[in-house]
Amino acid sequence: MENQYFHEIFDRKNTSSVKWELTKTVFGEEDVLPMWVADMDFKPPKEVTNALQKRLDHGIYGYTFASPSLPKAIKDWVSVHHGWDIPLQSILYNTGVVPSLAAVVQTYTEEGDNILIHTPVYPPFTNVIESNHRKVLRSPLKLVNGHYKIDFDDFEQQLKKGAKMFILCNPHNPGGNVWSKEDLQKIGDLCIAYDCLILSDEIHADLVYKPKKHVAIASLSEELRGQTITCIAPTKTFNIAGLQASALIIPNETLRKKFEDFQARQGFHQLSIFGMVGMEAAYTHGAEWLEALLSYLQQNIQSVKSFIDKELPDIDVVDPEGTYLIWLDCRKLGLTDDDIQQKLVKKGKLGLEPGPKYGPGGEGFVRMNIACPHDILMDGLHRLKTAFS
Repeated sequence: MENQYFHEIFDRKNTSSVKWELTKTVFGEEDVLPMWVADMDFKPPKEVTNALQKRLDHGIYGYTFASPSLPKAIKDWVSVHHGWDIPLQSILYNTGVVPSLAAVVQTYTEEGDNILIHTPVYPPFTNVIESNHRKVLRSPLKLVNGHYKIDFDDFEQQLKKGAKMFILCNPHNPGGNVWSKEDLQKIGDLCIAYDCLILSDEIHADLVYKPKKHVAIASLSEELRGQTITCIAPTKTFNIAGLQASALIIPNETLRKKFEDFQARQGFHQLSIFGMVGMEAAYTHGAEWLEALLSYLQQNIQSVKSFIDKELPDIDVVDPEGTYLIWLDCRKLGLTDDDIQQKLVKKGKLGLEPGPKYGPGGEGFVRMNIACPHDILMDGLHRLKTAFS
């Protein structure tokens, strides 16, 4: 697939795009370049669009069940791309990973229970814990030589406080870490030792750069399979978040039955027609497109590193091993977080995610989404330079 597919710039205005049409709401200004929320400015694989169009052309959109070909497509994708053989019956569905996180918290914990997370981390982790009246335990990650490391001594101390659940982000958002098999095994061993259920958000699992390889924590042992609930989705990988389709992998039959009962009480029955069609087409036909996407994203990442190294030496790039999100360390600028945002928005006309949103350890950082045509990326980088000139 030619890079030209990803070079093309599309006008996303008047499509109810959160990224492009809520800049006034989010940043207080309409004329900022949005490089914040995690969706891409690329069209999905043509096979996905064609499958959706074919179903649309049928013209009748009544009640629909999940075809047996859908879980098979998920199973085959996970097996080929992540080396994990999952039973078909272990696959359940939900409208998105964040709704799944909330539903899992509600299903397996009680109000007042302790739930452990790393920080900094994707903000909905904290939100789904606190909004459901659970208590957040935080284990800070350590930034060492441009990469985050897990402080296992602190992690164990937090588990000792009676954590009922640990929410893992793998690959990590915002730091871009692809956790190693050894790190995941240590996490798993500690969670088993302290009887702590693992909820693993692996929505970025397909967006990993060689030589790194994603490892699902539940794939490491039979014991971990029985103690882990894994959330995946094609929505980040193939830029189809608007279809609202995700999957949960729950091999433990007892845990799975409990979640099914919870979904029944919620009144959840199935994904939308187009969510199911898009998910199946992406997982069945998306491999070649994904390979080309990863190559393009790596070029964008290199452009960011080269530009910042030359033009903004007081900003450090946390080099991502996965995701299309770059975590920028602005602490050497000596500015407050409010000052950083003011300069970005008012002077640079650039919309980036503020680091404090990601919890303790996010102070002095911003997150940049680089999943866009290269010309837009370079515009964003020049705006970044303008902001801090």
